[in-house]
Amino acid sequence: MDDQFQSAWSKLLEKLSTWLEALIISLPNFLLALLTFMIAYWISRHLQAYLNKLLKAIIKQASIRGLITNIISVLVIMLGVFLALAILNLDGTLKSLLAGAGVAGLAISLALQGTLSNTFSGIFIALKDELNVGDYIETSSYSGEVVAIDLRNTKIKEADNNIVVIPNKLILDNPFKNYGLTRQIRTTIECGVDYESDLNQVEELAKSCIAEIFPNNSMNIEFYYTNFGESSIDFILRFWSEGKENLKAIEVKSLAIKQLKKTFESNGISIPYPIRTIIRNEQSSEN
Repeated sequence: MDDQFQSAWSKLLEKLSTWLEALIISLPNFLLALLTFMIAYWISRHLQAYLNKLLKAIIKQASIRGLITNIISVLVIMLGVFLALAILNLDGTLKSLLAGAGVAGLAISLALQGTLSNTFSGIFIALKDELNVGDYIETSSYSGEVVAIDLRNTKIKEADNNIVVIPNKLILDNPFKNYGLTRQIRTTIECGVDYESDLNQVEELAKSCIAEIFPNNSMNIEFYYTNFGESSIDFILRFWSEGKENLKAIEVKSLAIKQLKKTFESNGISIPYPIRTIIRNEQSSEN
Protein backbone atom coordinates (compact mmCIF):
# COMPACT_ATOMS: atom_id res chain seq x y z
CA MET A 1 0.00 0.00 0.00
CA ASP A 2 2.83 2.39 0.91
CA ASP A 3 4.66 1.49 -2.27
CA GLN A 4 1.60 2.36 -4.37
CA PHE A 5 1.19 5.66 -2.53
CA GLN A 6 4.84 6.53 -3.02
CA SER A 7 4.58 5.63 -6.71
CA ALA A 8 1.49 7.81 -7.22
CA TRP A 9 3.04 10.70 -5.32
CA SER A 10 6.24 10.58 -7.35
CA LYS A 11 4.21 10.53 -10.62
CA LEU A 12 2.21 13.55 -9.43
CA LEU A 13 5.41 15.43 -8.57
CA GLU A 14 6.87 14.51 -11.92
CA LYS A 15 3.74 15.78 -13.69
CA LEU A 16 3.75 19.03 -11.73
CA SER A 17 7.43 19.47 -12.48
CA THR A 18 6.73 18.99 -16.18
CA TRP A 19 3.93 21.55 -16.07
CA LEU A 20 6.10 24.03 -14.17
CA GLU A 21 8.87 23.60 -16.67
CA ALA A 22 6.46 24.13 -19.57
CA LEU A 23 5.03 27.19 -17.83
CA ILE A 24 8.48 28.69 -17.34
CA ILE A 25 9.36 27.99 -20.96
CA SER A 26 6.11 29.52 -22.27
CA LEU A 27 6.12 32.42 -19.80
CA PRO A 28 7.83 34.83 -22.26
CA ASN A 29 5.28 33.91 -24.93
CA PHE A 30 2.44 34.40 -22.47
CA LEU A 31 3.72 37.84 -21.47
CA LEU A 32 4.22 38.77 -25.12
CA ALA A 33 0.70 37.61 -25.96
CA LEU A 34 -0.73 39.59 -23.05
CA LEU A 35 1.22 42.68 -24.15
CA THR A 36 -0.03 42.24 -27.73
CA PHE A 37 -3.65 42.09 -26.58
CA MET A 38 -3.22 45.15 -24.32
CA ILE A 39 -1.67 47.14 -27.19
CA ALA A 40 -4.53 46.14 -29.51
CA TYR A 41 -7.08 47.19 -26.88
CA TRP A 42 -5.33 50.55 -26.34
CA ILE A 43 -5.21 51.18 -30.10
CA SER A 44 -8.89 50.32 -30.49
CA ARG A 45 -9.97 52.77 -27.78
CA HIS A 46 -7.93 55.67 -29.13
CA LEU A 47 -8.76 54.82 -32.74
CA GLN A 48 -12.48 54.87 -31.90
CA ALA A 49 -12.28 58.39 -30.47
CA TYR A 50 -10.16 59.63 -33.39
CA LEU A 51 -12.46 58.14 -36.02
CA ASN A 52 -15.51 59.61 -34.30
CA LYS A 53 -14.03 63.10 -34.65
CA LEU A 54 -12.92 62.42 -38.21
CA LEU A 55 -16.32 61.10 -39.35
CA LYS A 56 -18.24 64.11 -38.01
CA ALA A 57 -17.44 65.98 -41.21
CA ILE A 58 -18.74 63.08 -43.35
CA ILE A 59 -21.56 61.47 -41.35
CA LYS A 60 -23.87 63.74 -39.36
CA GLN A 61 -25.86 60.99 -37.64
CA ALA A 62 -24.24 60.12 -34.30
CA SER A 63 -25.76 56.63 -34.15
CA ILE A 64 -24.27 55.62 -37.51
CA ARG A 65 -20.89 57.13 -36.59
CA GLY A 66 -20.99 55.11 -33.38
CA LEU A 67 -21.78 51.90 -35.26
CA ILE A 68 -18.89 52.33 -37.70
CA THR A 69 -16.35 53.21 -34.97
CA ASN A 70 -17.54 50.31 -32.80
CA ILE A 71 -17.15 47.84 -35.66
CA ILE A 72 -13.61 49.05 -36.36
CA SER A 73 -12.78 48.91 -32.65
CA VAL A 74 -14.04 45.32 -32.37
CA LEU A 75 -12.05 44.31 -35.46
CA VAL A 76 -8.84 45.71 -33.92
CA ILE A 77 -9.47 43.82 -30.66
CA MET A 78 -10.19 40.60 -32.57
CA LEU A 79 -6.93 41.05 -34.45
CA GLY A 80 -5.14 41.38 -31.10
CA VAL A 81 -6.79 38.16 -29.86
CA PHE A 82 -5.76 36.24 -32.97
CA LEU A 83 -2.16 37.48 -32.70
CA ALA A 84 -2.04 36.55 -29.03
CA LEU A 85 -3.29 33.00 -29.77
CA ALA A 86 -0.73 32.66 -32.55
CA ILE A 87 2.06 33.72 -30.17
CA LEU A 88 0.91 31.05 -27.68
CA ASN A 89 1.03 28.45 -30.48
CA LEU A 90 -2.70 27.78 -30.13
CA ASP A 91 -3.25 27.37 -33.85
CA GLY A 92 -5.95 24.74 -33.34
CA THR A 93 -7.91 27.05 -31.06
CA LEU A 94 -7.50 29.88 -33.58
CA LYS A 95 -8.85 27.75 -36.41
CA SER A 96 -11.78 26.64 -34.26
CA LEU A 97 -12.60 30.25 -33.39
CA LEU A 98 -12.50 31.31 -37.04
CA ALA A 99 -14.73 28.41 -38.10
CA GLY A 100 -17.18 29.09 -35.27
CA ALA A 101 -17.24 32.79 -36.09
CA GLY A 102 -18.03 32.00 -39.74
CA VAL A 103 -20.92 29.69 -38.87
CA ALA A 104 -22.28 32.09 -36.25
CA GLY A 105 -22.02 35.02 -38.67
CA LEU A 106 -23.95 33.13 -41.34
CA ALA A 107 -26.69 32.14 -38.89
CA ILE A 108 -26.99 35.69 -37.53
CA SER A 109 -27.10 37.23 -41.00
CA LEU A 110 -29.93 34.91 -42.06
CA ALA A 111 -31.91 35.52 -38.87
CA LEU A 112 -31.48 39.30 -39.00
CA GLN A 113 -31.75 39.79 -42.75
CA GLY A 114 -34.36 42.57 -42.54
CA THR A 115 -32.61 44.37 -39.70
CA LEU A 116 -29.22 44.22 -41.41
CA SER A 117 -30.79 45.46 -44.65
CA ASN A 118 -32.20 48.52 -42.87
CA THR A 119 -28.89 49.08 -41.05
CA PHE A 120 -26.78 49.03 -44.21
CA SER A 121 -29.37 51.23 -45.93
CA GLY A 122 -29.01 53.75 -43.09
CA ILE A 123 -25.23 53.73 -43.45
CA PHE A 124 -25.53 54.21 -47.22
CA ILE A 125 -27.94 57.12 -46.77
CA ALA A 126 -25.55 58.75 -44.30
CA LEU A 127 -22.53 58.33 -46.59
CA LYS A 128 -24.32 59.62 -49.71
CA ASP A 129 -25.43 62.78 -47.88
CA GLU A 130 -28.67 62.95 -49.87
CA LEU A 131 -30.84 63.03 -46.76
CA ASN A 132 -30.11 64.93 -43.55
CA VAL A 133 -31.90 65.91 -40.39
CA GLY A 134 -33.90 69.09 -41.01
CA ASP A 135 -34.68 68.35 -44.68
CA TYR A 136 -38.28 68.40 -45.87
CA ILE A 137 -39.04 65.26 -47.90
CA GLU A 138 -41.87 63.39 -49.58
CA THR A 139 -41.64 59.58 -49.74
CA SER A 140 -43.98 56.58 -49.64
CA SER A 141 -47.05 58.89 -49.59
CA TYR A 142 -45.70 60.70 -46.50
CA SER A 143 -44.25 64.19 -46.30
CA GLY A 144 -42.61 66.12 -43.49
CA GLU A 145 -39.40 67.28 -41.86
CA VAL A 146 -36.70 64.71 -41.08
CA VAL A 147 -36.18 64.76 -37.30
CA ALA A 148 -33.95 61.68 -36.85
CA ILE A 149 -31.99 59.10 -38.85
CA ASP A 150 -30.85 56.07 -36.88
CA LEU A 151 -29.54 52.62 -37.75
CA ARG A 152 -32.92 51.15 -38.73
CA ASN A 153 -35.43 53.94 -39.34
CA THR A 154 -35.90 57.49 -40.50
CA LYS A 155 -38.38 59.61 -38.56
CA ILE A 156 -40.24 62.49 -40.19
CA LYS A 157 -42.61 64.98 -38.60
CA GLU A 158 -45.66 65.75 -40.70
CA ALA A 159 -47.48 69.07 -40.85
CA ASP A 160 -50.04 67.82 -38.29
CA ASN A 161 -47.17 67.14 -35.83
CA ASN A 162 -47.41 63.34 -36.18
CA ILE A 163 -44.17 61.35 -36.30
CA VAL A 164 -43.88 58.78 -39.09
CA VAL A 165 -41.25 56.03 -38.72
CA ILE A 166 -40.08 54.72 -42.10
CA PRO A 167 -37.58 51.83 -42.47
CA ASN A 168 -34.38 52.96 -44.16
CA LYS A 169 -34.72 50.25 -46.80
CA LEU A 170 -38.00 51.72 -48.04
CA ILE A 171 -36.45 55.17 -48.41
CA LEU A 172 -33.47 53.77 -50.29
CA ASP A 173 -35.53 51.52 -52.60
CA ASN A 174 -38.30 54.02 -53.40
CA PRO A 175 -38.13 57.47 -55.01
CA PHE A 176 -38.27 60.41 -52.61
CA LYS A 177 -38.38 64.16 -53.11
CA ASN A 178 -35.98 66.16 -50.94
CA TYR A 179 -36.66 69.89 -50.84
CA GLY A 180 -33.44 70.39 -48.86
CA LEU A 181 -31.19 69.59 -51.82
CA THR A 182 -32.12 72.83 -53.60
CA ARG A 183 -32.07 76.41 -52.38
CA GLN A 184 -34.94 77.67 -54.54
CA ILE A 185 -38.58 76.70 -54.98
CA ARG A 186 -40.59 77.47 -58.08
CA THR A 187 -44.12 78.75 -57.52
CA THR A 188 -46.92 78.81 -60.10
CA ILE A 189 -50.06 80.92 -59.72
CA GLU A 190 -53.09 80.56 -62.00
CA CYS A 191 -55.47 83.50 -62.17
CA GLY A 192 -57.74 85.46 -64.53
CA VAL A 193 -58.70 89.07 -65.20
CA ASP A 194 -61.77 90.77 -66.61
CA TYR A 195 -62.20 90.90 -70.39
CA GLU A 196 -62.14 94.70 -70.29
CA SER A 197 -58.66 94.76 -68.69
CA ASP A 198 -55.56 96.05 -70.48
CA LEU A 199 -53.57 92.83 -70.87
CA ASN A 200 -50.20 94.57 -71.23
CA GLN A 201 -50.86 96.51 -68.04
CA VAL A 202 -51.91 93.34 -66.21
CA GLU A 203 -48.67 91.58 -67.20
CA GLU A 204 -46.55 94.57 -66.19
CA LEU A 205 -48.30 94.96 -62.83
CA ALA A 206 -48.05 91.24 -62.02
CA LYS A 207 -44.33 91.08 -62.78
CA SER A 208 -43.55 94.28 -60.85
CA CYS A 209 -45.58 93.02 -57.88
CA ILE A 210 -43.62 89.74 -57.68
CA ALA A 211 -40.31 91.54 -58.25
CA GLU A 212 -41.08 93.83 -55.32
CA ILE A 213 -41.76 90.89 -53.01
CA PHE A 214 -38.81 88.76 -54.19
CA PRO A 215 -36.16 91.16 -55.53
CA ASN A 216 -33.42 88.49 -55.68
CA ASN A 217 -35.30 86.55 -58.37
CA SER A 218 -36.86 89.41 -60.35
CA MET A 219 -35.18 88.31 -63.61
CA ASN A 220 -36.83 84.87 -63.65
CA ILE A 221 -40.50 85.86 -63.61
CA GLU A 222 -42.62 84.22 -66.32
CA PHE A 223 -46.07 85.47 -67.35
CA TYR A 224 -48.28 83.81 -69.98
CA TYR A 225 -51.93 84.15 -70.99
CA THR A 226 -53.37 80.69 -71.38
CA ASN A 227 -57.08 80.72 -72.12
CA PHE A 228 -60.26 82.65 -72.84
CA GLY A 229 -62.30 81.51 -69.87
CA GLU A 230 -66.03 81.70 -69.29
CA SER A 231 -65.76 84.95 -67.35
CA SER A 232 -62.06 85.89 -67.51
CA ILE A 233 -58.87 85.83 -69.54
CA ASP A 234 -56.71 83.32 -67.69
CA PHE A 235 -52.96 83.51 -67.13
CA ILE A 236 -50.20 81.72 -65.25
CA LEU A 237 -47.43 83.41 -63.29
CA ARG A 238 -44.21 81.54 -62.47
CA PHE A 239 -41.35 82.72 -60.28
CA TRP A 240 -38.58 81.45 -57.99
CA SER A 241 -38.15 82.03 -54.27
CA GLU A 242 -35.67 81.05 -51.59
CA GLY A 243 -36.74 78.03 -49.58
CA LYS A 244 -36.09 74.37 -48.77
CA GLU A 245 -39.49 73.25 -47.51
CA ASN A 246 -42.86 72.52 -49.07
CA LEU A 247 -44.43 74.67 -46.34
CA LYS A 248 -42.25 77.56 -47.49
CA ALA A 249 -43.68 77.20 -51.02
CA ILE A 250 -47.23 77.41 -49.63
CA GLU A 251 -46.34 80.53 -47.65
CA VAL A 252 -44.74 82.13 -50.71
CA LYS A 253 -47.78 81.39 -52.87
CA SER A 254 -50.14 82.79 -50.23
CA LEU A 255 -48.12 86.01 -49.94
CA ALA A 256 -47.97 86.44 -53.72
CA ILE A 257 -51.75 85.95 -54.10
CA LYS A 258 -52.50 88.57 -51.45
CA GLN A 259 -50.14 91.11 -53.02
CA LEU A 260 -51.46 90.45 -56.54
CA LYS A 261 -55.04 91.00 -55.45
CA LYS A 262 -54.07 94.22 -53.67
CA THR A 263 -52.14 95.48 -56.71
CA PHE A 264 -54.95 94.69 -59.13
CA GLU A 265 -57.57 96.35 -56.94
CA SER A 266 -55.51 99.53 -56.55
CA ASN A 267 -55.20 99.80 -60.35
CA GLY A 268 -58.85 99.09 -61.16
CA ILE A 269 -58.32 95.57 -62.48
CA SER A 270 -60.92 93.07 -61.39
CA ILE A 271 -60.55 89.35 -60.90
CA PRO A 272 -64.01 88.11 -61.95
CA TYR A 273 -65.83 85.21 -60.42
CA PRO A 274 -68.03 82.84 -62.49
CA ILE A 275 -71.24 84.55 -63.61
CA ARG A 276 -74.31 82.87 -65.10
CA THR A 277 -76.95 84.81 -67.03
CA ILE A 278 -80.46 83.30 -67.02
CA ILE A 279 -82.74 84.26 -69.95
CA ARG A 280 -86.44 83.72 -69.37
CA ASN A 281 -88.86 83.17 -72.21
CA GLU A 282 -91.74 85.48 -71.24
CA GLN A 283 -94.04 84.12 -73.93
CA SER A 284 -93.74 80.60 -72.69
CA SER A 285 -94.22 81.75 -69.15
CA GLU A 286 -97.47 83.62 -70.07
CA ASN A 287 -98.84 80.51 -71.69
